[in-house]
Parts: sequence; structure tokens; C-alpha cells
Amino acid sequence: AVVSTQSTGGNELFAARVGRYKAHYWTWSHEHYEFCPGQRVTNLTTPHQVNRTLSPLVVDLENDPGEKYLLSGGARKKALKLIQPWVDKHRATLEPGEPSLNYCDNMVKNWAPPGCEEIDYCLPIPKKSNIHLCPWDH
Repeated sequence: AVVSTQSTGGNELFAARVGRYKAHYWTWSHEHYEFCPGQRVTNLTTPHQVNRTLSPLVVDLENDPGEKYLLSGGARKKALKLIQPWVDKHRATLEPGEPSLNYCDNMVKNWAPPGCEEIDYCLPIPKKSNIHLCPWDH
């Protein structure tokens, strides 16, 4: 089985993939995700972190690589039956290390693409780098 995981800057598992299926246990997108027309997926792209560990959102990456359509019913149950044992094993054997991605820098977040002036919504460009601990919500 192909297994991969995504985690936050903390000790929470955001998503897990086994083969063609991916389960989202936490959802969160950048607050400016609306700049990508058609990329908003109800319940999956959220402006704030949402804990979905009790009812993960599941997609079939083979049929839906853009993750636009959430599985439901029997298809969702089948996928979770495949994914959940790997997630349980991961959580049971994980030994947290020293976080390496807990630092933020607004210079890196600079986002002012061509055309942002036309819609009057460019993010300010910082004058200098300011590395600091990220304020994670979880």
C-alpha cells in the first residue's frame, strides 16, 4: 500500500493517503483561497482549522485528483476501512520530534500576483524578514 501523511506544525495529523484514497482529518486553507476561482470545495477548503477526526472527509484521488468531490455512503466507508488502520498505527507509534516548521515569516507569505491591483486586493509586501513562532490554533 502507498501510505503518506500530512501534518501541521504541531502534532496533529491533517490527512492520510492509502493508495487512491485520501482522508482529511483537519481542514484549513489560507485565508485568501478565494483567489483561485473554482478551487473552493464546501467543507474541505475552510478559512479556519476544523477538526474532522471524528468524521474525516474522504476523496478518491484516482478519479478526482483535484479533490473536488467528497465520497459518501459505502464508498466513503470502504475507503476509511482501508485508511484507518494505517492512521491508528501511525498515531500509536509516533514519537514527536522537535518541530521544524513552526516558524513563520510574512516575507514568505507575500502574495501580490499580476492583476491584484485590478481587483484592489494585493497583500502588502513586507520591507524585511520577520521570523517568529507561528500561532497554531490547535
